Amino acid sequence: MASNPAPKKAQPKKTQPKKPAAPVSAAGFAAPAKRKPGSPTIYTPDLATAICAHIADGKSLRTIAALDGMPAQSTIMLWLDGRNPEFSEQYVRAREAQADKLAEEILSIADDGSNDTIIDGEGNQRTDAEAIQRSKLRVDARKWLASKMAPKKYGDKLAVGGADDLGPVQSVHRDMTDAERAVRLARVINDNPAAMQSFMAALAKTGAPK
Repeated sequence: MASNPAPKKAQPKKTQPKKPAAPVSAAGFAAPAKRKPGSPTIYTPDLATAICAHIADGKSLRTIAALDGMPAQSTIMLWLDGRNPEFSEQYVRAREAQADKLAEEILSIADDGSNDTIIDGEGNQRTDAEAIQRSKLRVDARKWLASKMAPKKYGDKLAVGGADDLGPVQSVHRDMTDAERAVRLARVINDNPAAMQSFMAALAKTGAPK
């Protein structure tokens, strides 16, 4: 009598090695990837023009620095120290163009009411307060950024006058140079995720429905 063959043992499944998790900063954000070697460090007019074109298109310095062929964000900041006045002027103009782009986005968000209402489980249409609040937060964030990028155009204006029998109060100020404005803008709009999160949280808190 022929004996039955012994059952084959199941082969152990091959497990794929797990990829290490991305490092997380103390603020809870994923740490930015390290810059690849070979990033340009020498200033050229062509690089300056490319950087400003990306800024005018709405990109942040952090995003631009991650693109191939672009310098690190710290390098861009060094180029805005006044030694390259043509770049400082281009940078200011690019930020103003970016502010105009943000203003257009504000109008687009404000005019879009497609998500303002929802249909509940009983088939009734009701206002979606959460969606409206989210839209308000998006508008306020863009207004704040636009006011920093182009303060003369989008910043809050305060008119101050003297007493009835006196002329208007006169203020003496010194206009900043393009280089100074560029450095200040770069420091204000420095893509700090923790600062931006705090700003967004503050807006949400002050504007939350009671």
